[in-house]
Amino acid sequence: MSETRSAKWFAEKISDKSIRGIALETSALIRAGALPVGTKLPAIRDLAFVLGISPATISQAWSELRRQKIISGRGRNGTWVSGDRFIAKPERLASSGNYGEGVLNLTSAVPDVRLLPQLEKALAYGASADDLNSYERSRILPELEAAARRTWPYEPEAFLATNGGYNAVYTLLHALVTPGASVAIENPTAMRLLDILEDRGVRILPVQCDRNGPLPSSLQNAMKYKPVAFLFQPRLHSVTGQSVSKTRLDSLADVLDGSDTLIIEDDGVADISAAPRHSLGDRFPDRVIHILSYSKTLGPDLRLAVLSSSQVIVEQIQSYRSFSAGWTSRILQSAAAWLLRDPATEETLERARAIYQKRRDDLTSALRARNVAVEDGMGLCSWVPVSSEPFAMVTMAARGIAVHPGAKFSISPSNHIRVATGNLSDRCEEVADGIALACTPP
Repeated sequence: MSETRSAKWFAEKISDKSIRGIALETSALIRAGALPVGTKLPAIRDLAFVLGISPATISQAWSELRRQKIISGRGRNGTWVSGDRFIAKPERLASSGNYGEGVLNLTSAVPDVRLLPQLEKALAYGASADDLNSYERSRILPELEAAARRTWPYEPEAFLATNGGYNAVYTLLHALVTPGASVAIENPTAMRLLDILEDRGVRILPVQCDRNGPLPSSLQNAMKYKPVAFLFQPRLHSVTGQSVSKTRLDSLADVLDGSDTLIIEDDGVADISAAPRHSLGDRFPDRVIHILSYSKTLGPDLRLAVLSSSQVIVEQIQSYRSFSAGWTSRILQSAAAWLLRDPATEETLERARAIYQKRRDDLTSALRARNVAVEDGMGLCSWVPVSSEPFAMVTMAARGIAVHPGAKFSISPSNHIRVATGNLSDRCEEVADGIALACTPP
């Protein structure tokens, strides 16, 4: 027998009254089992009246869920939940095109493979790791923990090796954050972080930023909605190339003081940045989760990141991992530990850091010479303001240059393009010419 949910019941569960918010929170209710298959949804006009919004808003939200085959209409008989299984798809990442030959692809902010350390000796060493091929679900190899601790920005209770930085975020969110909960995050931010949050079905609270990091006033506003977690990049913002200043970090800590909000610190660019590592872990050791990815520095095929937190939180994350792989390859952990102890790795990294910085600085200088206002910064990309994002994208494409629209990195309107600079070496002037045209629509 089918169930029916009243408009009043439904309205009590919806906190975000935007089209996107209604669609996300409805899908979260279905995932959680609160709206099982066969449930009849309230009439659009009734729900719109109770929520105090336009029926068109509900209609558009329902249209998105119909497109995903989550709900279906039965004519005058109403709208029903028709599916409780979701095929996860990272919309922002999946929408990246295959640009083909002859196109300068500046969409991926990835390391230059020629600037990564050689892995042969490290992997040979890793093949003799302790407890190799054991099914014991160990959290982290002692030698990797020791190597990580040497430069860790605070003294945590526990460490955990994961299969990369995004895997760490994905895993901890599933272990600690329920669908429908609120999560505060920098705006803009990494598109894959937004994909993960949207797939989890959480309510995303954008925290606006300036060149010193997230704005305390914006975080304070987000805290009114009692977010379960605040996710930010304290060392180097992977999109804008800016770093959180020590003064700003202290101000953010003051806002977070007195709450029970989890604090997730994502150091995804790692030592590509020359900025010092810092953390709120000293102030909030019981609820900070600090993540360091080695993909950009040691190589993405090591599939490795390390996170730290309290013993309780690490145990919760590890417990969730037991449903799947359960542990990260000891071969790869041991290889990473070898690389972190190897003086040649640091020399390779210092050289790479200087080259990446020069490539980004060269583009910045070329753009300023063409009266395009861009911020100084570090990392593997440049965040360029434009007058019209659609015009900028068409203009760049016409010149055979592929970049990402700023909208992929934001949940609010954006007029930016993100230009990857990590592999930009000998075509800087050409790219600057294209961007200058893209910034000035007719």
